[in-house]
Amino acid sequence: MNSVNPVDGYIKFTCHLVSEKIEIPVLLFDPLNFWREEMWQRSFIGAYPDGIGFGNISIRVPQTDQFYISGSATGGLPELAQIHYPLVEKCSLPQNALGCKGLVKASSESLSHAAIYSCDSAIGAVVHIHNRQLWEKYLDVLPTTDMQVEYGTPEMAYEIIRLMGLPETQKRKVFVMGGHAEGIVAFGKTVEEAARLILNLEEV
Repeated sequence: MNSVNPVDGYIKFTCHLVSEKIEIPVLLFDPLNFWREEMWQRSFIGAYPDGIGFGNISIRVPQTDQFYISGSATGGLPELAQIHYPLVEKCSLPQNALGCKGLVKASSESLSHAAIYSCDSAIGAVVHIHNRQLWEKYLDVLPTTDMQVEYGTPEMAYEIIRLMGLPETQKRKVFVMGGHAEGIVAFGKTVEEAARLILNLEEV
């Protein structure tokens, strides 16, 4: 297993990519891409001045454990096309590894998304954003992962599963990543539901 070193801004995990063009059903692609653009317009998804991207969004393939997710290094792009969303076909939390298909690698946060989907088959989408102001406002106010657990690690995936088991997390459907500065995650039955939970944080 590759080492994990969040300090340099990149998460080193094992990603097995089957490089081929895939076609995303319109009923999945349209809402996924619409709300990704909305998040990008609000700078919840984007890239830092050094070029390192942040934030990602995914949608589950109905009745499966597979999901489409915004690809690695796409955060800085204002508009995405189908080629920018690989399909995550399988994940191994213990090995910090995943298998995906498409023309770009899946986001390094895919294992966190997979952990959320594994907790409830009714969850259809996950939105992970970065915002320092909201993160500081809701840290330990909303359900929050352990500050000692670093993002992009198997430990974070297991910590998310623990957090997902709390009634408050199931009620709010939003949690803060304590060991991942600026990171906030929302989930819902649809991409719109998850995205609006993020937008609602600005209004409180």
